[in-house]
Amino acid sequence: MIAFAANSVLCRLALGQGSIDPTAFTAIRLLSGALVLTAIFGCSMGKKTSSGRGSWLAAAMLFLYAITFSFAYVSLTTGTGALILFGAVQITMIVLTLISGERLRLMEWLGLGLAFCGLVYLLLPGVTAPSLSGFFLMAMAGIAWGIYTLRGRGTKDPLADTTFNFFRSVPLVIIPALLAFPKMHVSTEGIMLAALSGGITSGIGYAIWYTALRGLTATQAAVVQLSVPIIAALGGVVLISELITLRLILSAFLTLGGILIVIMSKQN
Repeated sequence: MIAFAANSVLCRLALGQGSIDPTAFTAIRLLSGALVLTAIFGCSMGKKTSSGRGSWLAAAMLFLYAITFSFAYVSLTTGTGALILFGAVQITMIVLTLISGERLRLMEWLGLGLAFCGLVYLLLPGVTAPSLSGFFLMAMAGIAWGIYTLRGRGTKDPLADTTFNFFRSVPLVIIPALLAFPKMHVSTEGIMLAALSGGITSGIGYAIWYTALRGLTATQAAVVQLSVPIIAALGGVVLISELITLRLILSAFLTLGGILIVIMSKQN
């Protein structure tokens, strides 16, 4: 969860200060993740073989998450972005549970309604409301990450699957990178932040997450991610001098509280 929160801080730190543009940040992030994971995977394998090869669906979701995540953080603060992201993640996982045929009880519907109200309140017009484009881009990133998370629950080789997912995502980012190349701008600081985000907090962090998912139910996986917006908001305050607004605090209570109601009701 610290790695997930660190991604929000690093992305906001790079894009908020204009050190790099979103497309370049995404391209360097995914490429760095692929390179670091390949080195670790190669050293860990030796003469062993692995059945893990990831999937194109997981890679597409990884790319969609990464590109929308980057563009969203151009206009969102660290805490607000993380709240929208993981609020969308939880709602996505719950909705997919419904689609699979599982029915929700009254308390679960109440929790969903409360979570939805929290996100709506965050979006209401006002001096601290996020931009519509930032909100919808980050919500899209959350949907993609929710699907990516569910795809990892059945992995038998987390490192191999994560490595191949990152490698498959690299060709997907080439087209937007080529289209944005004439207007692309980078700096040494921006490249370093993107590489750190890709190689450490994304590549290694996601391999650890896929490993953890083997011992977690979908509900438990949803629970542990509830801490990310709080960690990210604190990181934004300490490292980027961002403010925690009253709107963000109230929205966090509504959104995360509603999701917690859904999760806790499943335990009874």
